Amino acid sequence: MELPENPNKDSNGYESAEKIILRWDSTASEDAREKMIFETNPHEADLYLQAVDEIQRFLSHASISNNAAASTDDQLKVNSTIQIAMARLEDEFRNILMTNSSASLFDPSSSFSTSSHHELEEDDTVSNEDSSHNGLLQLQHCESSDSSTYRSTSSIREVDLMPGEAISDLQAIATRMISSGYLRECIQMYGSVRKSAIDSSFRKLGIEKLSIGDIQRLEWEALESKIRRWIRAAKVCVRILFASEKKLCELIFECVGTDIDDACFMETVKGPAIQLFNFAEAISISRGSPEKLFKILDLHDALMDLLPDIEAVFVSKSSDSIRVQAAEILSRLAEAARGILSEFESVILREPSRVPVPGGAIHPLTRYVMNYISLISDYKQTLIELILSKPSTGSRYSGDQSTPDMEFAELEGKTPLALYLIWIIVVLQFNLEGKSKHYRDASLAHLFIMNNVHYIVQKVKGSPELREMIGDDYLRKLTGKFRQAATSYQRATWVSVLYCLRDEGLHVSGSFSSGVSKSALRERFKTFNAMFEEVHRTQATCLIADTQLREELRISISEKLIPAYR
Repeated sequence: MELPENPNKDSNGYESAEKIILRWDSTASEDAREKMIFETNPHEADLYLQAVDEIQRFLSHASISNNAAASTDDQLKVNSTIQIAMARLEDEFRNILMTNSSASLFDPSSSFSTSSHHELEEDDTVSNEDSSHNGLLQLQHCESSDSSTYRSTSSIREVDLMPGEAISDLQAIATRMISSGYLRECIQMYGSVRKSAIDSSFRKLGIEKLSIGDIQRLEWEALESKIRRWIRAAKVCVRILFASEKKLCELIFECVGTDIDDACFMETVKGPAIQLFNFAEAISISRGSPEKLFKILDLHDALMDLLPDIEAVFVSKSSDSIRVQAAEILSRLAEAARGILSEFESVILREPSRVPVPGGAIHPLTRYVMNYISLISDYKQTLIELILSKPSTGSRYSGDQSTPDMEFAELEGKTPLALYLIWIIVVLQFNLEGKSKHYRDASLAHLFIMNNVHYIVQKVKGSPELREMIGDDYLRKLTGKFRQAATSYQRATWVSVLYCLRDEGLHVSGSFSSGVSKSALRERFKTFNAMFEEVHRTQATCLIADTQLREELRISISEKLIPAYR
């Protein structure tokens, strides 16, 4: 083989380098198999790296010279030496990675910087009985911390996943492997080891390996708790785990180009990121129903909050798919929420129960709907952004008398969400009017409407957010309706009784005497007593849950009945 200008010097350098490489050939030496160079001492590691550099230079010079006199055997010998060196560096690279990846973010013994580790220490108020739960709390504390020990962009908190010495060693090895054409091996090995570390963190965060089909087959009650856990875990994953992995890739591979550190980052986190977001995707494409709305909104809000961080962490072109997946899930969650609200309206309108509620009391549907829209008002800010068009209403336009109607002109200036909530109340009242017709006693029908509309009014008044959206004008309209129902109830109940106490027909006049006819009076009292007993028997079954309303009605009836009786 032809040597460059100073053949003796280069030959000696190559031979010395070759001896160092061969001394650490694990296929030829038991001692080399049992020891790791970078664990032995820094000087030995430096010597080995210098030896690799020397072999690479020698190989480069041989290639440049392209001298036909160069020995094929020598060329093969150099190639063999570099392959042995790369195999050894692969082992060293893997060992350093594994040694420094064995402790997860949840392990107090992990080799973070002292300041970063302090930020991850669990709160003194938390017991040590549940290490997984404690670990989650640690990361949540870190996620919400404003400590200057973290590099911060938006809500991102990057922690040091490895000590600086390990990073320097990995950087040195990666540079030599990549310059020798071992880029793919380096990336695959790095991704494989770091993925295991992420998997460990996922397990402690409670993130399960479930397919979209697996998730959709779960009962909703089970999914609710998983959604709560996912929201907490997703914040930790994006803002800490993935962000810190990205920073680690940058530190190790910064010397060989951003394309390579992006490639290593995606090799590491793409699978876990897809696994993480598949859960939200499964929820977003599941069949919607009213009870799912609020958890879907929770997911939507969490993902909306995370989107800027997702875009910051997955900023490179190679991670487009993750950003696109997150944005598409967010869009589907919004559409799912709109679909559920539309279905909720239909559920109220078509609620089929025909058996009258005993005593004209508050119907379960009324409680359900008003509790539901009170919860909707808690998500006001989100739903104002999602509900962009007013509800489609009106038998006036459709000619369908089985549907309610609402005039929007008098509600001008209200948001589409406010109009939707008012429309839901209109639909509820329409259904209640239909249910009131199943009472044989007209007074109970009026009492039923009074009780239910009064309950609606009280629920609106009891929620500042709901009251603000519904507005005092419509609230006064509802109040007038239940007072009208109360008046109708009193008339239907007591008018016939009060009629027995009228003066007409009791007086007689003649040529010899005039005055009250005793027989007519006796008959009138007999009729009064009979009718009063009948009313008492019926009204004894009536139910007015609200104490104040019950007292107001009692006073109103007394004011009409007692003076007439006297």
